[in-house]
Amino acid sequence: MKAEETLFRTIVEVPKWTNLMHKDQRFVLLGSCFAQHIGERFQSYGLDAVCNPLGITYNPESVAIQVKQALTGESELPIFQANDQEWHCWLANTLISDSDENRLRETVRNKFHELGEALRRADFLFLTFGTNVCYRLKESGLTVTNCHKQPNALFEEVPIDAESCANITRDLLDLLTCHCPTTHVIFTISPYRYKKYGFHGSQLAKASLLLAVDKVLKLYPEKASYFPAYEILLDELRDYRFYAEDMIHPSSAAVDYIWQRLMENCMDKDMLKYIEDYEPIRRAKMHRPLNA
Repeated sequence: MKAEETLFRTIVEVPKWTNLMHKDQRFVLLGSCFAQHIGERFQSYGLDAVCNPLGITYNPESVAIQVKQALTGESELPIFQANDQEWHCWLANTLISDSDENRLRETVRNKFHELGEALRRADFLFLTFGTNVCYRLKESGLTVTNCHKQPNALFEEVPIDAESCANITRDLLDLLTCHCPTTHVIFTISPYRYKKYGFHGSQLAKASLLLAVDKVLKLYPEKASYFPAYEILLDELRDYRFYAEDMIHPSSAAVDYIWQRLMENCMDKDMLKYIEDYEPIRRAKMHRPLNA
């Protein structure tokens, strides 16, 4: 074997998809910050992609609640006022806030409407789960998407076991099958490690998510697939140069590499050619002139 042919790392196999993505299809990406990174990459190439319209969501239960609300609209929006100042919604990110209650309600309703419409017409839905830990209001039992920097005493921290994660995800797939019959779901597990739970606790959380997704994939082989972003970072890119300065989040180089693996294995030739041709436009759009 020649020296240049030697690989000093293991390569995570990404199975070739039979239903490759096309450039004219529609995409929705929901979940953790990793979904945000990949969703923004889709958008940067001018592709039809909706990414976390209500903000980043970390656990399966919160994702499921958002999707159900977007598709059915059957629940009252849980709006509250923090410290007699800004109004927030427990189902949305802290960046979605307003000093006026009615205006915030309208904003959140519009965000859920946007998500519902995007889901119904999506060809692919990427769901990225980050942790199995959710936070519930002690007063009502409502699982919140974001704690909005409210006192810890208001919440109960609840780790969801693998079986419960699987049941939540299965019900989510049933809902999507009913309302979005042509949408194919792609599951990923975020490679971000949750230091605040301890690294062992973080691994247990990932294990619960991996077991749950694996179980659901076996129940819905035609409806859902899995992309091994988690495995690529942890088992293939075993070097701290692939982490950001906090040594927890994936670095831009890691996101670039995982995006490349997604392109090579999950996109058809026309989409790859389109991305290649669009790259100069993308770089020009990212350029910031010294004199605007």
